[in-house]
Amino acid sequence: MVIAVDNDGPHMTLAFSTLGCADLELDEALALAARYGLDAIEIRALGGTIDLATHFTERFGSPAGLARALEASAVRVCAFNTSLRLVGATYQAKEEFLRYLPWAEAVGVRSLRVFDGGDSGDAGEVAEALSTLQWWRETAVREGFSAEMIVETHDFLVQPDAIARLLEGAPDCALLWDTHHTWRKGGRDPVETWKQVRGNTRHLHVKDSISKPGPKLPYSYVLPGSGEFPMAALRSALAADGYDGVMSLEWEKLWHVELPSLDLALQAARRSGWWPPAAAGK
Repeated sequence: MVIAVDNDGPHMTLAFSTLGCADLELDEALALAARYGLDAIEIRALGGTIDLATHFTERFGSPAGLARALEASAVRVCAFNTSLRLVGATYQAKEEFLRYLPWAEAVGVRSLRVFDGGDSGDAGEVAEALSTLQWWRETAVREGFSAEMIVETHDFLVQPDAIARLLEGAPDCALLWDTHHTWRKGGRDPVETWKQVRGNTRHLHVKDSISKPGPKLPYSYVLPGSGEFPMAALRSALAADGYDGVMSLEWEKLWHVELPSLDLALQAARRSGWWPPAAAGK
């Protein structure tokens, strides 16, 4: 059943990460998104693996085969989520990243997620991150790639000073802002972080948690709308600026097996009003 909701402002691309349904195949993940009236999925895992290039080859044979598999879907793929880190990007890691490019180019995926890496955000880490970004710029121009590297605020970029240093050196750097990490790990109000990153943010990750320590972390992920994340304030700030990029629920079930299913998380997000409105007619 498709859930219909009203559109009361600029329409974000609503999505989820397949990190929450890693065992599903592509058609099953697309069908789940369609059930909830979502626009897109971002692919981190499929068929129980994060080795997407190998998985795509086994299932679809070639990039053209993947493109054919997606032709009839109303739900699109908005990003491929890679494991590359800007800090510590070895030759092998860069080669693994480049394996995504034929698939991204064939299906029109314009965003390739990478991590920031590091932990301190000091001058050395920022310089290394900028060097990796420069490598990508030169590679993309040389090879004629149209995809864009988007950098997730995951490690050293949870701190505002580190964000400022990176953007000073790469003012056109596209960000995937993990709103939960800069809030929970960085200790900063999302509305304040938004003021800093809004010019560079193309994609958002959202999730909810409580302060109670969990099995692996000093906090515990909970169903959207039942935790402490200030989603209403974030939504207001995004609406005020007319944000129309991607907002994606990153339900980290692959890493935290104790979590309920992504299906239940999507239900909770809708039922509580935590999830923003989708387009009319969805």
